[in-house]
Amino acid sequence: MLDLNKIYQGDCLEVMKTFKDNSIDLVLTDPPYELEERSSYGKKELGKSLSKHRDELKDAKLTKSLGIAWCKEIPRIQESINCLIWCSRLQLREYLNYFVGELKCNFDILIWNKTNAFPTFNNKYITDKEYCLFFRTKGAKAYMNNYEEAKTIFVSGINSKDKKKFNHPTIKPLEIIEKLIKNHSKENDLILDCFLGSGTTAVACQNLHRNFIGIELDEKYCEISRQRLRQQPLL
Repeated sequence: MLDLNKIYQGDCLEVMKTFKDNSIDLVLTDPPYELEERSSYGKKELGKSLSKHRDELKDAKLTKSLGIAWCKEIPRIQESINCLIWCSRLQLREYLNYFVGELKCNFDILIWNKTNAFPTFNNKYITDKEYCLFFRTKGAKAYMNNYEEAKTIFVSGINSKDKKKFNHPTIKPLEIIEKLIKNHSKENDLILDCFLGSGTTAVACQNLHRNFIGIELDEKYCEISRQRLRQQPLL
């Protein structure tokens, strides 16, 4: 078992194989998305901005799905599956087939409704939402105590300030990640984020007095996450 409250650089599946059985209380992670390739992105006057947006996605290696191979360790490292996975529309079927079809999990679909989504709308809906799939088996507890906490749609703008500050194109709002952690874990639980990115899950766990293990393949983002934690005031 690896040390708690640390960030590890490496392939998540290989690192997860070193975990003890039934050692993780919650998996909360944001793997690279599978995205559609499109020949047209809306009005011509948006061309430069859209080109820059596509370049950011390409640089972040978001156009190719990793599949579900990394998920195969989850049933072993959790006594009861308690898992939140961010994904694109194109990945919904794959995750549902595995967790619901094979593992017989209960599930829910949570949505981040982005109020300032990029205006690409040429013969298609704008990309104003992202999906977070929640899977659990019997024994996994939830801690929603009121109507607001139990809502499945999170409404906020894209956090451009954090994207720029931490140089990560798909960073999620800290307040959403904190809400998910509070809803699905308790203090001193161990949270795993196997695609840590710029470290939002680790920061949220530190704020909420949870333990965490973060795994990130890109050494650049590992260092950003470590620096972000060092600069985060303890609550």
